[in-house]
Amino acid sequence: MEIRRVLPSELAAAFSLLVDNGWAHRIAGLAEFVALVEASPIAAVAVIDGQVVGFVRAITDGLSNGYLSMVVVAPGHRGRGIGRALVDHATGADPRLTWVLRAGRDGAPAFFARLGFTVSSIAMERVRA
Repeated sequence: MEIRRVLPSELAAAFSLLVDNGWAHRIAGLAEFVALVEASPIAAVAVIDGQVVGFVRAITDGLSNGYLSMVVVAPGHRGRGIGRALVDHATGADPRLTWVLRAGRDGAPAFFARLGFTVSSIAMERVRA
């Protein structure tokens, strides 16, 4: 498995992975997805045998805070450590950074708890229309 910045030639495959796994309501189309990737300091894929099987996108200042925006692994590849590897790739090892995320999908709270995330009592959000 290789985890690295998504290549332009892989954008359509990464977008399809997201749409196929319940993210269509969050991304209007491929053009919007490309814009999101271009605006994100972290946008990486997990690739096995030339196939995109995972994707992660995160935004960070690299000094204090980070937001883990998207993590998805193809169903047939789950349970193999790919999600963990994607999160580790995105968040790095710097203990000075606080990372936040939204964990509303089935299984997400338990998955992220295993990676050291805890439920916050101070986070707030303004949900987009």
